[in-house]
Amino acid sequence: MKHYRTLSLLAAAMALAAGTAVYAKDSKENDAMAVMNAAIPLAQAVTTAEQHAQGKASRAEYEDSKQGWVYDVEVVSGSKVFDVKVDANKGTVLSSAEDDADEDGDGDKNDKKD
Repeated sequence: MKHYRTLSLLAAAMALAAGTAVYAKDSKENDAMAVMNAAIPLAQAVTTAEQHAQGKASRAEYEDSKQGWVYDVEVVSGSKVFDVKVDANKGTVLSSAEDDADEDGDGDKNDKKD
């Protein structure tokens, strides 16, 4: 009887742990909702990036990077394309680099391969 009770308690503990893991996974915040915590609005980050690269923004994303949460803004200036990273808390440009090729991330034959 003692062995049966031990197995029952073990099974209950495993079920509880599995239920907790499922709950944590289901309650995970949507990454897109993280933008609500940014001190700088997207429009301000786009304006900052456009002024920095002297062009027009064609795409902007809010992402978690090595530098923390940033806006990654793609800016077209003349015949060049720049990726400008803007700090989401301070509104300052963290980096700016010219794109060699316009990679849209879908992995098709039009994307440049490194």
